[in-house]
Formats: sequence, C-alpha cells, structure tokens
Amino acid sequence: MTAGVPEPVKPPVAVDDTNAFVRMTGSGDPEQHIVLGEGARPTAGRGNVVVRVEAAGVSYAEVQMLGHLHPFPPAFPFVPGYDLVGRVVETGPGVTDRRVGERVAAMPRHGAWARYVQAPAKTLVPVPEELDAASAVALITNGVTAWQMLHRLARVQPGDTVLVHGAGGGVGSLLTQLAVHHGLRVLGTASPGKHDAVRALGAEPLDYRTPGLPGVVRERAPGGVRAVFDHIGGRGLDESWAMLAPGGTLVSYDSSVAGYEPGQWFRPHVPALRRTVRRWVARHLGLTGGRRMSMYYVKPGKDFGADLTTLFRLAAEGVLRPEIAARHALDAAPAAVRALLDGRTVGKHVLLP
Repeated sequence: MTAGVPEPVKPPVAVDDTNAFVRMTGSGDPEQHIVLGEGARPTAGRGNVVVRVEAAGVSYAEVQMLGHLHPFPPAFPFVPGYDLVGRVVETGPGVTDRRVGERVAAMPRHGAWARYVQAPAKTLVPVPEELDAASAVALITNGVTAWQMLHRLARVQPGDTVLVHGAGGGVGSLLTQLAVHHGLRVLGTASPGKHDAVRALGAEPLDYRTPGLPGVVRERAPGGVRAVFDHIGGRGLDESWAMLAPGGTLVSYDSSVAGYEPGQWFRPHVPALRRTVRRWVARHLGLTGGRRMSMYYVKPGKDFGADLTTLFRLAAEGVLRPEIAARHALDAAPAAVRALLDGRTVGKHVLLP
C-alpha cells in the first residue's frame, strides 16, 4: 500500500452453501452428455482456496474431451472447464499469499465449469479489477498459448511475415493481434464468412480451403513466411512446412480430431509428433535450411503467470481486444460446445456461472 493512497475496496462476494456445476458423462452429442448438476460448495483444503467463478472458458479441448480424444483425457464423468476468472471466498490452512475478495485467474484444465471451484493458491494469477470477466478468461489458455508461441518459440522480428491458421478462432484472433502489435505482417486463414473479422484484426485473410494454398502464400510472400502457427495437424503440417522461409519456424499447437473414433485420444497427435522428430533430426543434419518445427502445449508454471500478467496489462491498455463469440449461462454449456463443433463463430465462448 502506498502512503496516503487507500487500498481499493473490493465488491462484496455473495457466498452460499450450494454449488452448481456441469458434468460431462461420456462421448457423443453435447446435448446428451453435458448435463447440469448440484452439490455442496467445496471447502478449502491445505494450500488451496475456494473461488466464486465469474467466467469460465469453453475451448476446443472440451470438444476433444467430449470425443474422448484429448491427449490427457480425464475419466468420465467429470466437470470440464480449462480456465476461469473469479474471486477468492475462502482460504485454506497454510495459504498466506491470497486473501478473501481477491480477483484471480486459474487454469485447472478441467473443473472450471462450476459456481465454486477449489484451486491451489500457488497457481493463481491476480486479475485487474477493470477487466471484464469474459475478456479476462479469454486471455488465460488462449492468450498464453498465443503469447508463448509468438514470443517464446517463434524467432520473429518486426517486419517479418507470419501465417496464422484459424485466425478467427479463440487462439488465432489473439495471436493475430499480438503479431500485428509486434510489427509483423500477418496472413490469416479462415472460412470466407470470417474474413471481415480477420481483416479487422489487421491480417490479410486467406481461405484455408484454397487449392494449392502454399503457392498462394508464396505469391504473397515470395521468400516464404517466418513462422506458421498450425492448429490443424495431420497432413496439413506438410503444407505449413512448405510455406516457411529459410530459418523459419512451424509451431503445431493442436490437432483436428475429425474422423477419429472415441478413445483414440493419442492418434490425432501422432502425425505432428512424427514430423517434429523427423525434422528435428533433419535440422541437426543440416538438411532443413535452418527451418525447425515445434509442438506446443500450454502448461502452468512461472512463465505462465508472468505471461498472463503481461496479457492482462495489454488488455487493460487497449492493445488486446479478446473476441467474445458469446456469453452463456451455465445450463447452456451444451449449446456453447455445439457452436464450437459447428465452427461458425469468431472468438471465445464463455460460461457465466
């Protein structure tokens, strides 16, 4: 606390003894296997806090989990929800660095689709009061993914050209904004219905279904692009590789699960893993012209907290404008997942418990 400046007054946090949550019961249609439930509010164990959730994110990870195709699948039934923003309503024994009323973000990877969530205190990141809850939650998994791929994996400098696949999506829209802010020229693939939105983000839109897409990209960037960010995986990674300039980086950060049977949770990611290993060997033999390929998966840790804090600052300053596709009540979680399955929205779907 600065001398003479009072600490901000936190809004009161309403607390009750009942918890509401969403449970995923099995593989199949979201309308059948995503159901609302009730139970007792959790209590904070040692080193943990209880958070009253303001907003929880809906992501492609839940689509993968619904198909039992996520690379780290929890056992059914479980409460989904990769990320959340809320207020601490209870601290457990041993917690000294968090206080009741504090606004925080967390990435539990599942369990966030609830009114109250217990979380380890050490994993929480403070959230500025001025940020809208839905905008803040859009920056957790999606924002840190975008930031770390751009600034910790890709070797890019202002003036470089990069290609963002899915530039209208939750990660892609933030990645595009961050890249433009960094002074990069961005080519962004998206379905034609999203081209205006991609253009508004500062990118040059391309239809991802265009035949001979690598050739089209080469027409725009004759020397190739400095980085490609690929969320599709599979054979499309070979096209992404073909677009790279010498010394460029291909980052694979997800894989489409279309066409795979429930339970084949590792198979969608095998093509990316094989190509990453093969190109790692080729690069060390001097056979790739300096090009390299990396697989990325967001995870908690020191860098996660620091990078999320930076993203919150950029949003508070107006540099980042998280795209919110829709805000849903907790009982509308099946509709939110269905919207992702249909693939016609721009930005992040958010639950407001």
